[in-house]
Order: sequence, then C-alpha cells, then structure tokens
Amino acid sequence: MVRLTRIYTKTGDGGRTRLGDMTETVKHDPRVEAYGTVDEANAAIGVALCALAEDDPLRPVLLRIQNDLFDLGADLCVPDRGKKLEWEPLRVVAAQTARLEREIDDLNARLEPLDSFILPGGSEAAARLHLARAIARRAERLTVALRDMGEPVSDEAIRYLNRLSDLLFVAARIANDDGRADVKWVPGASREG
Repeated sequence: MVRLTRIYTKTGDGGRTRLGDMTETVKHDPRVEAYGTVDEANAAIGVALCALAEDDPLRPVLLRIQNDLFDLGADLCVPDRGKKLEWEPLRVVAAQTARLEREIDDLNARLEPLDSFILPGGSEAAARLHLARAIARRAERLTVALRDMGEPVSDEAIRYLNRLSDLLFVAARIANDDGRADVKWVPGASREG
C-alpha cells in the first residue's frame, strides 16, 4: 500500500530526484525520462477516457492499462542491479503483455483490414488515443535506449510498451466507428497548389 502524507518534498528544487530504490540522480536522467514518459502516456490515456461514453467497451481495457502503466513506472524506477532490497520491487510480468495481445486480437477481429495508412484523427476519442499511442512509442524508444546504454531494464517492460502502442492504434480505430471513420493517408495529396 502506498501512503502519501506530503505532496511536496522540496528535494527536487536543486534539479535532483530519487529513484524508487532511493538512489539519487538528476531529473534529466535517462531512466527518469523513460518512466516520466510512461507517466505521460498514462495521462494521455486518461484524457482519451474523457472522450468515451461511460458504457464504452474500451473503458475497462484502458483503465486496466492505466494501472499497468503505474506498475511499469514502478518497474523502471527501481533498476535491478542485483542488489537485495528490503522489499520485493514491482515488475511487469508476461501475463500483462499476454493480456494486451489477447485484447488486440479481440478488438482487431472487429475491423476490416487496412488498405492504407491512416492519419491520427477522426473522432475526438480516436485522436486522443492516437496521441497516447505516439507517447507510448516515445516511452518505448526511451526505454530501449536506456537498456542499450547498459542500464538494467526488463525485457518484459519493453515488450509491454511495444504491445501497448499496437493496442492503442487498434483502440483508436475502434473509436472511429470500428474503422469506418478512419482518415486515410493519401500520398502526395497536398503537392498540387
């Protein structure tokens, strides 16, 4: 259980922060950038939820994902450096990624195959989901870059982020009247004056 008694600590006033294992670092540390962007994706999903009806079947899917993204942020903010901690750090697990894959398959079964790339738009909910997708892709790039720098990052965290952007793409198409309101890309359409 998390218990927050104070919202501001003033410890970040000098441009430094603490990771979940209490290691001090700079606020622009690549790890902080990665989990901060996961938080940004989570907030964008929250904004997308505001554009969906209360009974929309995407709501429970997106709410579960928001919870998963807190798990992912917790995973990223406590690097596994092989050191025994006083508590068991929260890690993203394969079952969370597998659930995303099942949900992608279930949602995608409702859609006609694409015959063109689509623009991030259509309905308000779809546009917001496309924005969340783009932010999730950035979070994935930052997380992969963190791993490629030699920092410990779980493979499952990267897999989860990769599937997340796929799910958000499919969810945006669902929010566009099951793809019927998708805005198709027309290559070179604006070249003519």
